Amino acid sequence: MEQHDIDAELNTPGAQDLLSATSAAHLAYVGTDATPRVIPVGFWWTGHQFVISTAITSPKVEALSARPDVALAIDTGDSPGAARALSVRGRAEVEIVDGVVKEYLMAARKSMNTEAAAAFEENCRKMYGQMARIAITPSWVRFYDFGAGRMPRFLKDLADQAEN
Repeated sequence: MEQHDIDAELNTPGAQDLLSATSAAHLAYVGTDATPRVIPVGFWWTGHQFVISTAITSPKVEALSARPDVALAIDTGDSPGAARALSVRGRAEVEIVDGVVKEYLMAARKSMNTEAAAAFEENCRKMYGQMARIAITPSWVRFYDFGAGRMPRFLKDLADQAEN
């Protein structure tokens, strides 16, 4: 997928809404035993990369260092008409950093008031001497808004056939 296509998908108003409204996603990767995983993660969108942070002892750190190809799903909506999703494929780069990853704190602040965020940061700084910063650079992106008819081509084709 070309970079301008990736940017176009990410800059779609609904995609931007998802990126700014939530910091929760599902990360798919291959574990060290060569079996797939899908796990809930928090993320921060930098405008170029999705940043996920974790303990350096997390199993995904070793797995992503060996097999960096990943998928990320960010979604919302509790009915078919409200369903929206951002589907991302990319490569992860793992970096061990001293202290707390700044994007980890930024993501947490999205869902906390000032007092709660300060307490969270204080606890994180006590807990983490180091963290793994996982930066995912998108190589493919699709934004789906099922209520607006923006869906995978195969579903659109089926819906069009059903109408005729």
